[in-house]
Amino acid sequence: MEILQVHARNKKLDPSVSLDAIARRTPGFTGADLANLLNEAAILTARRRKEAITLREVDDAVDRVVAGMEGTPLVDSKSKRLIAYHEIGHALVGTLLKDHDPVQKVTLIPRGQAQGLTWFTPNEEQGLISRSQLKARITGALGGRAAEEVIFGAAEVTTGAGGDLQQLSGMARQMVTRFGMSDLGPLSLESQQGEVFLGRDWTTRSEYSESIASRIDGQVRAIVEECYENAKKIVRDHRTVTDRLVDLLIEKETIDGEEFRQIVAEYAEVPDKQQYVPQL
Repeated sequence: MEILQVHARNKKLDPSVSLDAIARRTPGFTGADLANLLNEAAILTARRRKEAITLREVDDAVDRVVAGMEGTPLVDSKSKRLIAYHEIGHALVGTLLKDHDPVQKVTLIPRGQAQGLTWFTPNEEQGLISRSQLKARITGALGGRAAEEVIFGAAEVTTGAGGDLQQLSGMARQMVTRFGMSDLGPLSLESQQGEVFLGRDWTTRSEYSESIASRIDGQVRAIVEECYENAKKIVRDHRTVTDRLVDLLIEKETIDGEEFRQIVAEYAEVPDKQQYVPQL
């Protein structure tokens, strides 16, 4: 908040723009990132010939800082519809899971290497994360792949989930090896500095036996498989609203979180997103 206040001094903000809301949406941003965000918002405001920075300029600036330059919109095609189902899968699963962060928006506007994006906004920056929250994040990350398989069949799943799978595999492995959140019990089996690319030599002795390594792989696979089945069930059980949201996303190209939740609420009960407060 203090950094944003410094960089906002010489910029005219619309009364609807809340620096607190921007701060909540940008956990992990450096001071330079925050300065760049407000500068990008100011540039967009000038290009659009507006007198003050509005929420739209801030929203677009965050997208640009995080995901890169806006690309050419997709033409209406089978590929665009498949990408729409993928992104709606992420957003729908995340919305219907109680322990998942709320969806901020879904878009088919390409940015950087991504042809579509789904943004989730935590209620506040978290230092501690519960097991149920980690599993919800893994399930949400699998929502895109789940939607592809449920709607188009296993033969039509695409490479679009590559980044999602990389992210969730890392989360699942950390649950097992660092956070003691599996049937192996409360053991820390890998240190954060134990990766080869961080300087560990290949000849360094493993911190656990081959039998434990096999059990770790089994536990990671079990967590991911459970979450994937849950994601597919959510998509199957809510096929009608999924189709409606896809049609709307193709038409509008962007759906904000509030509108998304209102539509889902017409077909299913949307859980309250209560912040997890650990009991220390």
